Amino acid sequence: MDDNGIGRLPSAPKQRQLLALFLMNAGHFTPASACIEELWGSDPPRTVTATLQTYILQIRRSLAAAPEIGSMAQARKVLITGNRGYHLIVPADSLDVLEFQRWLRDGRRAALRNDDETQVRCLRMALAQWRGPALGDVPVGPLLRPQVERLEEARIAAMRECFDAELRLGRHQDILGELRTAAARHPCDEEFQAQYMLALYRSGQQLKALDVFHRLRATLAEQLGLGPSRTIRSLHETMVHAHGELSLEVIGA
Repeated sequence: MDDNGIGRLPSAPKQRQLLALFLMNAGHFTPASACIEELWGSDPPRTVTATLQTYILQIRRSLAAAPEIGSMAQARKVLITGNRGYHLIVPADSLDVLEFQRWLRDGRRAALRNDDETQVRCLRMALAQWRGPALGDVPVGPLLRPQVERLEEARIAAMRECFDAELRLGRHQDILGELRTAAARHPCDEEFQAQYMLALYRSGQQLKALDVFHRLRATLAEQLGLGPSRTIRSLHETMVHAHGELSLEVIGA
């Protein structure tokens, strides 16, 4: 999810940051005080009001240059000045963050119906909205940072839920590569490690599945001073003694 998916951003960092704040709050009023807090924290310049108004003007000029807007008059209708703040008007389907959230909701509704096929389809559509880190190269301040963190947490949760559904559908070999990557990028995440172990085991790679557990145990001890949870220890023990295919119920999914 990069800045190509949240709008046409100007090149100056502060202007990009301000427009990103408007886009993340699209459809809602953004007080000028929130703009100041995001851009300068607790140490705004003495000329903060004039500087903010200059940034707004420059953003409108960038918007006016977009073919779908085309003029300063139209740009003022897109980025509206209200009572001590601003309101950005954009179509909901033009923001990949809103598309991600919509598909994620649809996937979770399908999960409530135990409809794994639809859940996977919706979650794959949600994850397809991501083409990089949230907000990409846009600077983030005290208001944008928690929004970016929440989006990243939602992306990781969507990945876990999607992998669980695909494992229930028996697609362990299809997602083996993705699970390998997820487990490598999140070496302390027991859910990704358990999913990867299960996919390896079902693919006839029991020794590799057990190696994943041993790496996890070493990583947790080294980085966090902790041991694996009872859930993943149970999965490991089951793999050591089991014969045949394991189900997701072993890891509590």
